[in-house]
Amino acid sequence: MTKVQFHRRLRVFALMALVVCSSFVASGQPSVVAVTNSPAAGKIVLPKSVPDPIEPFNRVMWGFNKALMTYVIKPTSRVYRFVVVKPVRTSIGNFGKNLTYPGRLINNLLQEKWRGARDETYRFACNTTVGIAGLFDPATKWHIQKSDADFGQTFGKWGWSPQFFIMLPLFGPSNDRDTVGLAADTAANPLLYVAPYRFDPSRPLTYLGPYSYLTYIVMYNDIADTVNEYVRFSHAEADPYSEIQYAWTFVRANQVADFQVKGKQDPASLETLQSVFFTFKDPEFPSRGQTRSAWIPATGKYLKFTYWLQPGSANVVYIVPGLGGHRLAETSLALAELVYKNGFSAVVISSPFNFEFMEHASTAALPAYLPVDGHDLHVALSEIDRHLHKLYPARLGHKALLGYSMGALETLFIAATAPTNSLLHFDRYVAINSPVRLAQGISKLDEFYRAPLAWPVAERSNDVENTFLKVAALSRSTLTPQTSLPFSAIESKFLIGLTFRFALRDIIYSSQRRHNQGVLHHAIHNFRRNPVYQEILQFSYQDYFEKFATPYYSTRNLGAPTADALVTAGDLRTYESGLRANPDIRLITNQNDFLLTDADLLWLHATFNPEELTVFDQGGHLGNLYNPSVQKAILAALTPMRPPDLK
Repeated sequence: MTKVQFHRRLRVFALMALVVCSSFVASGQPSVVAVTNSPAAGKIVLPKSVPDPIEPFNRVMWGFNKALMTYVIKPTSRVYRFVVVKPVRTSIGNFGKNLTYPGRLINNLLQEKWRGARDETYRFACNTTVGIAGLFDPATKWHIQKSDADFGQTFGKWGWSPQFFIMLPLFGPSNDRDTVGLAADTAANPLLYVAPYRFDPSRPLTYLGPYSYLTYIVMYNDIADTVNEYVRFSHAEADPYSEIQYAWTFVRANQVADFQVKGKQDPASLETLQSVFFTFKDPEFPSRGQTRSAWIPATGKYLKFTYWLQPGSANVVYIVPGLGGHRLAETSLALAELVYKNGFSAVVISSPFNFEFMEHASTAALPAYLPVDGHDLHVALSEIDRHLHKLYPARLGHKALLGYSMGALETLFIAATAPTNSLLHFDRYVAINSPVRLAQGISKLDEFYRAPLAWPVAERSNDVENTFLKVAALSRSTLTPQTSLPFSAIESKFLIGLTFRFALRDIIYSSQRRHNQGVLHHAIHNFRRNPVYQEILQFSYQDYFEKFATPYYSTRNLGAPTADALVTAGDLRTYESGLRANPDIRLITNQNDFLLTDADLLWLHATFNPEELTVFDQGGHLGNLYNPSVQKAILAALTPMRPPDLK
């Protein structure tokens, strides 16, 4: 897999939960994460990553690549894509791919993939002739299979196990084996041998030969179509380096996943994984948004937000992500595009549980207490709205607040408490898949993470690793809502629990870096994070509230002296009177959302009127947002707002 292909598939990998894993072990040994609060004794052994003994160097190189992509390649590629239209860019990519056929042929033969060598030869002959020197790809249309192979794969086939991870300049993630393989792949490029070349000391680059520059042209052409996603990912994640480092371990693994589903499947968690299908449709939509910063008086810092305004006056939808979600996260952008394409202006802010909000807009050192988190969010939204009104005094109409998951819980808190403060008033509050009780939700996330304890101890490590290999294999294929995900109930629950466990890792790391409570034994270093990451991963959500949140709030005059107060504050029932009194609330949820109990659903039906509550039978947690009927319900919840006042 090329680096460009890796970046294209990174989103699927991330949303399917594997890419959110960080580097667990610098020593190369399996990482053992102790499981607390479990009725059954046992430990979950997570698969080892490629060791990262030069992590400080690699992080510096990652920073260099990020800056290069953000400040050089992204702006120039915008001009390039404008001048060189998509069909031409596709043809250039096809041409470059066709030229590297000799390397794929050699490596298929070296790996004894005779059928792959045959198919690649057929593809080369077809695309070179009918496809006019490889500018077009009729071989794919005629269903001639691709068989990508490189020297890194070949060395792996011969038994070379990577010994350390390395971040290469421009080329990105690699390891010792794949770095040597990259050099061999470069040597196999026929363009290097098309014309003789001489080394001229006064012109040191002339040794490359006149045709070899085509390689770099093709490389830039491919990167131009993926750089926006790369930059978005690098800004949206708390620690994108660790995610890429661990993901690369499985993307380049030579092991083959066993796709047999062992045991029953769980519809609710399987449907939750289908949230991967809800994405923005226009690849240029994120880059069309503008990002600015609003001054937060309570913290003395600026908080970033991203927005898309309609050309004229329009109603505005403020979007709040789920637990740990960033304003540039996939679901946030997909919702922004949905409302924008239907006539609304859209503004997206990061979650109070996200590192960006925590470090710039939170008045508390760590999120946990809804009255503080919700108030900080409301203040930030008010300052953003004030800032936008100064910039665009005649273009912002009536306002809606739309939150999903944890963002929905915070939206409902603001809806219930809005009459008691003088902050920004919203004309509509839309909550998608809100938990009713935060304590119930986090206990479910901890339970899901512990799901592999149901496997026999002797088989558990292999089964966990096979789950990761399944995700890696799926990331290399085309997924649609009709794709049957090959995960058992244990696997799908574990992937969800794992995703949220690493969100917790980022929350704890960000909070303790700014306000170290002395709970962690390892020192916090920006350039060598692996030891403290391993320690943090041992904490469950229950641990977070007991060992971090409760002690913090009990020593401050923030209104939450005990653990019981935290639980009560995170329960929507506490705000029932305010919710009942607000007719502008619209709640959309699913009957089989694993965050809700039967009692929670009964309470929702008893609290909200039929026109305020929409319940879908299926979808799990956020798993049916791609469904047109759900999107129609979201738009219907927003549409009854009055039209903007035209001046």
